[in-house]
Parts: sequence; C-alpha cells; structure tokens
Amino acid sequence: MTEAWIIDTTRTPRGIGRVGKGALADMHPQHLGATVLKALAERNDVNTADVDDIIWGTSTQTGKQGRDLGRMAALDAGYDVRASGVTIDRFCGSGITSVNLAAATIMSGMSDLMIAGGTEMMSYTAASADPKAPPFIDAGNLRLRARHPQSHQGVCADAIATLEGISREDLDALALESQVRADKAIKDRRFDKSLAVLFRAAWSHRVAVQTVNLSHVCELVATATVAAVRSSLARGAAPHPRVTLAGLALALWASFGSAEFLAAIGEDRA
Repeated sequence: MTEAWIIDTTRTPRGIGRVGKGALADMHPQHLGATVLKALAERNDVNTADVDDIIWGTSTQTGKQGRDLGRMAALDAGYDVRASGVTIDRFCGSGITSVNLAAATIMSGMSDLMIAGGTEMMSYTAASADPKAPPFIDAGNLRLRARHPQSHQGVCADAIATLEGISREDLDALALESQVRADKAIKDRRFDKSLAVLFRAAWSHRVAVQTVNLSHVCELVATATVAAVRSSLARGAAPHPRVTLAGLALALWASFGSAEFLAAIGEDRA
C-alpha cells in the first residue's frame, strides 16, 4: 500500500467570532480559505495543476459558506482550474475528516497529491442563525427528533457536565490552564512555522501574527482552518493570560442552560 506523507501544514490566526467585535466578521469565508491555500502552494513551490483534489470541511454550508467553499477558495487563491475541489460536512469533525479522506485516497493509489483542510467562520455562522430556533441539528425533522433528539454541541457539553457532576470551578480551572499554556507557547514562538502571512486587500502592508488555534487542522494531504486578523490585532484575540479564576466566575455567564436541554429531550433530573 502507498504511504501518505504530510508535506506541510499552515493556518491563519483566530479572532473573536462575533459580528461587530471580531476582526474576522467582515471577511468572506472564501477569502479565508484562499489565504491558507495560497500560502501552502507558495511555501512548497507547488504547481497547482498537479493537485489531484482539494477536500475541504465546512459544517454550516449556507450563504457565503455554501457553493463548494473548497473549490471556490482554490480558484480565488489562483489555483489551476484542473485542481478540483469538494466540500464535505461532518459537523465539527469536517476538517479532520477531510484530511483522513485525502490520506486514504493517496494510500489507495488513486491520487498522488491532495490538499485537505477546512473553514468555519463562526461570526458568520452565528449571525446567520435563527436565535429563536430550538437547539437541535435535525433541520426541523420532527420524526427524527422523536426517535433520536440531537442538540448542538454547546448544549450537549453543558448537559454532560451537569449529568456527570463536572463543576463550573473545574471547567474554569481547565480554561485558565489552557490560556496560560497558549501564552507560553506563543512567547516561545512554537507556532511561527505553522502561521500563514495574511494579506488583506484593503491594507497597505502585510501582517504576521502569533496566536493559537486548536480547532481544525489542515495539511498538504494537509492545511489548516482559516481565520484573519487586522493589523491592530497583533497577537490575535486570544489568549488572555491575565484572566483569573475569580474573573471567569464573575464575568462569564453559562452559555447554555442544561436544564432547558433536559426539558427539551423530556428528561427530569431535578
């Protein structure tokens, strides 16, 4: 069986996923995907006509994130039209699944050079969502909901913490430790190699940024998930190493109500 090798990985920094606050909110998702695809080709002197396929993961494939984002981003990055592209959806596992599929395609002998990755612009996803919609991912299929209710991951995480007895204090401590470790890794320049230089057409200069992104990973059989940053966002929107446990407890309300989730699925654990 043919071996699949990861040649390079790259990503862009991550901002706050909120319209009016995040540095990414006015960007087009295709531009974000094109940023890493262009960087990957340039860094490795890839003749993009040799790319057999681009497999891209995007969960919310509506509006600007629809219409085969992987293919559109590749064309926007200047790739040869012979480099085909497909976009898949496995919810939050879309990016890693695209990498797995690309590797499997090479190992099967069907292809020689693949690029895989993903884009998920959370500010766009949140802005396009119906705030009054129930917290389910079944697209309104009530028959399926009665058979197998499926809430989104935020509600699920809150419900699991409640049912398993994981305290808010324990979760805050884990979040704080993550911030501390991310800050140290950035100061140690551990992410420099993986970061793509972002060029925004409205700017007059280029900006290299240090930040951490622990969500999607893409490669050449592999590249990374995508985001953007303003020149004033010199290190991205995270981490926040000066955060304290007391500050988290006072400033952050629970994002989802586990009681509401349990009521929605007909459970009474009071």
